[in-house]
Amino acid sequence: MQKYEIFLKIVIFNKKKKCLMSFYHFKQHFEPFRVFSLQDIMKWKNDFDTRRLVEWQHKGYIVKIINRWYMFANPKPSATFHYLIANRIYAPSYVSFQSAWAYYGLIPEGVFSITSATSLKTHTFNTAAGVFSYRHLKPSLQFGYRFIDADGQSCKIAEPEKLVIDHLYLHASLKSAHDFEALRINQPVLKEQIDLNKLFAYLTLVKNRALEKRVGLFIKTYAL
Repeated sequence: MQKYEIFLKIVIFNKKKKCLMSFYHFKQHFEPFRVFSLQDIMKWKNDFDTRRLVEWQHKGYIVKIINRWYMFANPKPSATFHYLIANRIYAPSYVSFQSAWAYYGLIPEGVFSITSATSLKTHTFNTAAGVFSYRHLKPSLQFGYRFIDADGQSCKIAEPEKLVIDHLYLHASLKSAHDFEALRINQPVLKEQIDLNKLFAYLTLVKNRALEKRVGLFIKTYAL
């Protein structure tokens, strides 16, 4: 009986060791990704046993963000890490609206969800990593973003000029100087960030008369 118990302990120990070694190699490969998908995993090893993902979630090694998308537990993220998640889990998309206002220091308060523009359907994900909201913009409006660093990966965020267009395009109710003042945008920072030539060039691409009027009033209100 004693020999059998020793045998079982050895088997269990070897299984645990194999599991830990398996996760070690997995983490070594995917940690630079920061956010990774089941598709990424299968490209790495097409015979990967997906039961490991469930097991590693239970052990607290990884966290499922949404179906088929994961990150490692306790990632020690940078300030832009959640932008990377937003870009990855619902693509194509780029960070815009309230999140981009906050990124550029144009609004005084913090933002508790990550807001993005996408050519896909409007959608919101409540996840273990946070809340990610997406607003639909038609494919012809999917331009005017720049790439920024997020933990060694690049992610997309609206340029300040496109941010103004995105916001005013989807908020047709903004019709007066009072409406624009209520946005509480930091005027000195806005004047530093906005290139009027680029803003007008982007407006030409959008070809929307009503939007042009709103942008004109926005420029007048903030004396750009």
